[in-house]
Amino acid sequence: MEKHRYEVGETVEFTAGGSYPPAARGRYTVLKQLPSEGQGYQYRVKNLADGHERMVREGQLSPEEQQPAAQAS
Repeated sequence: MEKHRYEVGETVEFTAGGSYPPAARGRYTVLKQLPSEGQGYQYRVKNLADGHERMVREGQLSPEEQQPAAQAS
């Protein structure tokens, strides 16, 4: 059986779609891994900007985009 792709404490990008407003997009922290409900695993996540918590499907998440490190001159 496959395991969850994201770990508790990991920062992820949420791509809002369906019934979610575009403002819901952004960076979230994974709070809890939830069981599959027929369409893949689910997660409880918390928005880093406003603290809003929501339940989302794994397919709505992607790894956080890494910013390139500043180069020293």
